[in-house]
Amino acid sequence: MDVKDAIDTRRAFRSFEPVEITKQMMDELAKAAQMTCSCFNNQPWRFVFAHGEGALSKVKEGLSGGNAWAKASSMIIAVIGKKEKDCNIKEREYYLFDIGMATFALILRATELGLVAHPIAGFDPEKVKAALEIPADYMLITIVNVGKKMAAINPLLSAKQAEGEDVRPPRRSLEEIYAVDKYSALFE
Repeated sequence: MDVKDAIDTRRAFRSFEPVEITKQMMDELAKAAQMTCSCFNNQPWRFVFAHGEGALSKVKEGLSGGNAWAKASSMIIAVIGKKEKDCNIKEREYYLFDIGMATFALILRATELGLVAHPIAGFDPEKVKAALEIPADYMLITIVNVGKKMAAINPLLSAKQAEGEDVRPPRRSLEEIYAVDKYSALFE
């Protein structure tokens, strides 16, 4: 699968079935993130893979109600960082950008491996940090739920969530996301 295919194939599905996650798969996901560019090559990203049954169960306790579907995840990755570990130029805190790029590289590699890697914001950061013994001075930016797409729709999904399983949600038009030579009013 080439990069374009991985980008086109990648979806944030919610209907998961169990899948075996091997050490080799975890290494492949981490290697994809490892190779990502960052400001002055600071590589500020850190990932905690909740894979063992005990850690995974504790992380799942921190999920919000709207993300009950994520309890079927075979692994959950905590994406963490500190702004002090990367470039900070006036108001620009690059660690969020750099970690976002590394996380997307990981997500694309998961797609290549036949997995679904679905990042979410709906969780209790303090519960997840405690479950994974993440120090208080790290920001828990997101968690990425990893599993295999099941053919059926997970009955835990809301009607709106189920609708998104069959059809890719719409994307903004190209004119709404990029302009040439000057800012566009279509960005609003």
